[in-house]
Amino acid sequence: MFDKKQKSYTDLLGKTNRIVEGTTIKGDIISQADFRLDGNLIGNFQSAGKIVIGPAGSVFGDIVCKNADIEGKFEGKIQVTEVLNVKAKASIHGEVSVGKLSVEPGADFTASCAMKTNIKNQNSNNGQQNSK
Repeated sequence: MFDKKQKSYTDLLGKTNRIVEGTTIKGDIISQADFRLDGNLIGNFQSAGKIVIGPAGSVFGDIVCKNADIEGKFEGKIQVTEVLNVKAKASIHGEVSVGKLSVEPGADFTASCAMKTNIKNQNSNNGQQNSK
């Protein structure tokens, strides 16, 4: 009656992993849950959820995720399927591929940027491009 079952990764979405300030990780991180990084990551990050890079946080590598809020430093390639929020104190250098982009005034956004449409929209076009 009171048996606790193992939670699936979908139950973990909404819960946040956290790396605190003063911690440096060298290597890749793969997570199904959301992630907050106030430390430093030298490597790649992949998540089915959201990453938040806090004001003291930094990432030097590639990121693939659903949503992202960046307030710290990022250098590399980032691929966000939904929304990337770039805060006023953020510093981004590299390549950005997003569904939607929000950049606050004051942010250092030195990157090439490609905005991708939804997969549903791409499928309805059947690979046809409009000519101008």
